[in-house]
Amino acid sequence: MIRKGSKFLLIMLIALLVIGTSLSVHADSGASNSDSINEKLGQPIVVYGAQLTSDQRAKVRELLNVKDGDAVDEYDVSGKDAAKYINGNPNSNMYSSAKIALQEEGNGLTINIVTPENITEVTKEMYANALLTAGVENATVDVASPVKVSGHSALTGIYKAYDVDGQELDKERMELANEELGVATQLAGKKGVGEEKASQLLTEIKKTIAEQNPATKEDVERIVQEQLDKLEISLSEADRQMLINLIDKMRDLNINFDQVKSQLDDISTAIKDKAEELGLDEGFWEKVANFFSELFQAIANFFKGLFS
Repeated sequence: MIRKGSKFLLIMLIALLVIGTSLSVHADSGASNSDSINEKLGQPIVVYGAQLTSDQRAKVRELLNVKDGDAVDEYDVSGKDAAKYINGNPNSNMYSSAKIALQEEGNGLTINIVTPENITEVTKEMYANALLTAGVENATVDVASPVKVSGHSALTGIYKAYDVDGQELDKERMELANEELGVATQLAGKKGVGEEKASQLLTEIKKTIAEQNPATKEDVERIVQEQLDKLEISLSEADRQMLINLIDKMRDLNINFDQVKSQLDDISTAIKDKAEELGLDEGFWEKVANFFSELFQAIANFFKGLFS
């Protein structure tokens, strides 16, 4: 009986360790420091969602590490801003907030989702990809929300921060970046895709565009299909056309992704590292299913042995 009990405890311990490991990888880094002012590039800008209550606003200030109001410039972002920057709904409720600190040329983009439990659809890699499309290249961006939101509206706040700072971003590129974020989150919800593969797909397509400079929509279609095949992603014809149309708009706008190829490489590396950390190798989920199948069978056998 003691031997059987020890075996059962060992099985449960292994199960708890596996489950605990799978939960721990979702932790995200906190907000960047706001106390140090870059005298060359200016102090950070914090943009709050207009629908935040006073208590929620105070909580967001804490989350974004804003200790000294004099060390940052603070603004609100509303539905009217969404209409202005991305042709969004002027009646939109805004909760997502962001802090933006410009960085020296060559530093690239650093995205911190401070409240990953409340940003339910958009990942760091999706934000980075969309911001590169919009023309944002060297900055540290912290995103937070005190309530559960998809995370899409944070882009509007980031664009407003650039506007008030006097750095003009192209409106067509901002609108396209917002569309890209929508496509990314839509693809991420498809069976067999997920967040990592959706981000990796868009990143690899952009890298290929930088290398090949497609001249026609047919070239775009070929590039998209090549990357879908490479990543073993199967999409419906409607979703495939949605992706092709998005990439073709990038071609029409003449976006030079060659200028940000190193940053695209960084995104690609981050996605692969995350996949390896999660153990998402080929057949991973089959291994998980087999493990728990064997685990439950072992538990069943244990209890069966007690009464036999």
